[in-house]
Amino acid sequence: MHLDEFIEGFERDEAAEKRRLAAEKSYAITDHLEDVERQFEQAVQGDALFGSTSPEIFVGRSGYPNVSTGLLSPVDRDATAETFATSSEWYDAGLGIEDVLQRRTGMLNSTRSTSVDAVSTGRGRGSGTGGAYDVWNGFVGVQREVAIADHPVDVEVGLDGEPELDLEFDDVGTPTGPRAHATGADLAENPHVPKPVEKTLSDDDWRAEGAMTYLYRRGFDVYDINTILSAGALGQARERSLVPTRWSITAVDDTVGQYVRGTLRNGDTIDKPEVWYNEYMGNRYWVLLAPGRWEFELVEMKAPQSVWNPRPETGYYLASAHEGYEGRTQYVEETAGAYYAARLGVLEHLAERGRQAKCLVLREITDEYWAPVGVWQVREGVRNAFDGEPGVGQTFHETLSAVSDQLPVSVGALRRKSELVAGLQSQLSDF
Repeated sequence: MHLDEFIEGFERDEAAEKRRLAAEKSYAITDHLEDVERQFEQAVQGDALFGSTSPEIFVGRSGYPNVSTGLLSPVDRDATAETFATSSEWYDAGLGIEDVLQRRTGMLNSTRSTSVDAVSTGRGRGSGTGGAYDVWNGFVGVQREVAIADHPVDVEVGLDGEPELDLEFDDVGTPTGPRAHATGADLAENPHVPKPVEKTLSDDDWRAEGAMTYLYRRGFDVYDINTILSAGALGQARERSLVPTRWSITAVDDTVGQYVRGTLRNGDTIDKPEVWYNEYMGNRYWVLLAPGRWEFELVEMKAPQSVWNPRPETGYYLASAHEGYEGRTQYVEETAGAYYAARLGVLEHLAERGRQAKCLVLREITDEYWAPVGVWQVREGVRNAFDGEPGVGQTFHETLSAVSDQLPVSVGALRRKSELVAGLQSQLSDF
């Protein structure tokens, strides 16, 4: 598709952009919390939560290395538990911010405080583990069984006290809802563990990075892998430990991304500059690809009334991070987990084509993104930007100029923040 035709479909809706947070935010979440409280009272029998099915776990980072670790379980017994676990299916189902928050408030986080090294002080899981030093009993053991299973697991959880009915937000992880202190947990069924996961568990000397890429190559998505990593079920036996969920998400995106990038190092480049677009949950993604060796940059443009804008009085806040052909050696601070999530989405697309390219991802965070739901929506927003056909230009300069009319900041502002855009002015021939 010619670039002009592609851009014509994206005239800005000024009225929509100027809607304020108060106009967008729904108070249905407050009502939903009241429903959750009633459901909790019905589900709890004495000091235990029976008939609970756990599709997911959570490991906090506060107080590290002594952290809060929990089992997440829908309070509604009739709920389909697997739909509560963060996954790419949320995008496919068209979930909005309210939908995500309702699912998270509908899951009880039964927590206990433990050391992250608690998983390396016990005995192996069965005779096939090769003697890995892992814990498979008690609360942490149940949590690990939930993490490695290929379906939500029925559990019985002992509780101490009433739950705290609130939400905790994070720019990387999915929000967590009501919390209650757990006195213990037991499996109510024998979980089924996929053979590739059993293989990674059985090898005491397999480093976590290698195990992650092995699972990815075997068809496991990053959502499954980061849960297994978080539960301390990957890596060399004596080094296995619980990994805070926030850290595991970024670690898996980064590790898998580096693996996919490595498969493209000797590939041909794309032929012409391309621009792809997607919009999800008040986030607008412009993905610009240009011929050349791998290079990647994410530039975030955060609206004054959106989340994570530290200086709303100065207008749009810009953040960026960049890597060249050899990748990065230091963690990205300014754009954090969004960088690795967006990069993975681009790399997966290029891997499908067997090509490499220079890439600039422009993420506009509008005021419609009124509550952070985690970087999964960045990953899926970029992954799905490659559906359909791109706009194709003759030069990267032409492509950027066409897109710039749709952006909330000037090309000059982008040039001051973006290494790729700044380089465009001095080395047009490179593009």
